[in-house]
Amino acid sequence: MERAKPALRHELLFGERMVRCFADRPADIWSMVTESAAGSEAAPALLWGDEGCLAYADLLGRAEALAQRLVAEGVRRGDRLATWLSNRAEYPIWFLACWRLGAVLVPMDTRLSMKEAAYLLRHSGVAMLLSEAAMVDKLPASDDLPDLRHVVLAEEMTDWIDGGPRPVLPPHEADEEALAAILYTSGTTGAPKGVMLAHVNIVHSVLHFEGSWGLPRGSRTLLAIPGCNVTGLITEFLTFFRLGGAVVLMPPFRAATFIEEAARHRIDHAFMVPAQYKLCLMNDALAAHDLSSWKLGSFGGAPMPAAFIAELRERLPALSLSNGYGATETASPVALLPAALTPDHPDAVGAPVPCADVIVVDEDGREVPPGTPGELWVAGPMVARGYWNNADATRAAFVGGYWRSGDVVTMGADGLVRLHDRKKDVVNRGGYKIYSAEVEAALAEHPAVAEVAVVGRPDPVLGERAHAFVCLKAGMSANAETIAAFARERLSDYKCPEGWTIGIDPLPRNSNGKLLKRELRDTLVERAEA
Repeated sequence: MERAKPALRHELLFGERMVRCFADRPADIWSMVTESAAGSEAAPALLWGDEGCLAYADLLGRAEALAQRLVAEGVRRGDRLATWLSNRAEYPIWFLACWRLGAVLVPMDTRLSMKEAAYLLRHSGVAMLLSEAAMVDKLPASDDLPDLRHVVLAEEMTDWIDGGPRPVLPPHEADEEALAAILYTSGTTGAPKGVMLAHVNIVHSVLHFEGSWGLPRGSRTLLAIPGCNVTGLITEFLTFFRLGGAVVLMPPFRAATFIEEAARHRIDHAFMVPAQYKLCLMNDALAAHDLSSWKLGSFGGAPMPAAFIAELRERLPALSLSNGYGATETASPVALLPAALTPDHPDAVGAPVPCADVIVVDEDGREVPPGTPGELWVAGPMVARGYWNNADATRAAFVGGYWRSGDVVTMGADGLVRLHDRKKDVVNRGGYKIYSAEVEAALAEHPAVAEVAVVGRPDPVLGERAHAFVCLKAGMSANAETIAAFARERLSDYKCPEGWTIGIDPLPRNSNGKLLKRELRDTLVERAEA
């Protein structure tokens, strides 16, 4: 039986945007999770390993207790509370506690360097940080973070909650337009930007996933990506909490481990980037385990080659694949591709989600005819308000209620969006976005570097790897090993270039002085073909 389509209506959000919304929706994220858990309190919310399990009653009970302890420590509505830890049960307890009391989540990737983490904590004015023992050596000095009042380690969180005062909290006060999270994403300027996501943004994204996928209540997903990014937080944790389902936690991704955990927990869903699917196809464990329960494999972040899709259909006949396109600035999904269309439309990222207003425009901001390439702009209740403490970047990226994606797409008469190119200089390493300007800025600090350019080198598994072209200063010397070590001190490991061309010849530029990265990319292709 086909599900009834939810009612839509236009509403004024944030006092300035008239957008199409779901008429019937939860009041905020905390309300969404508690309402979904009602009647299913004994059902598992989190699973891990052989016997690890946290039921909804325990998850929400611990979140309530943590919220009480945070209030006792002086945390108030609007305070920023960060996380810097791996995928473990303390993470959702922490973010639910944030939203119980109206605080703002600032999740950080464990791959960040100490310098990068210090910038995010300082820029967002984080008051409390949840980390773990494995990260202690990377924690920035406290005198560099004047707003940070306390660091809680996940291994000690239960004792910390029980070891101090816990005042009874007043009833939850919902405000869907309040700031829920600041998720940092690097920009072409090289400085990370904090995307401000309100509760109403995130709730709409969860409802879009729920409606598009059609998964039954109680479904299970395996978290194969970092839970700190927009996909891990919204696509995985919050969508499956909405379904009263379970999120299966696993160690950092390895294909064999993923396959074993998927079989052990009889998952219904997993989100992965195409490179992860390919690694699973290459692993012998795939043939040794029963994955027949796995109904839906969603993907994004990079195109899925048609050959991958065909091989997955052959090896895992019960699995349907669904592509999607989104961004942190849109709380994830802008377009989702129904699984039934994936085999015949491997080049499409999907059809616009119900509440999205998607247009394709030319350089002058004029909408182009169907099938004509242009920049994708999107408006809707899931679009962020802007960037935290960055008015210039907000004005540049958010225009007339629309977010300018910087991606070149076409939208055909069939209503499907196809992604063709990126206007921004982004290297897409297996779904991890590496902004070349950020890497270039870090490498330019090396005393021997005169100029540097970072481009993507094609890779058969990851899609691209970062390659750096370096021109040395006259009379200075350096090699790839020393510059790479310099980079690792300043950048996350995945952002560090994996290929180097170092010399004394100036990098190619046009008559206006603009760097010609296309020539550099062509050089890499020519080398690969030689």
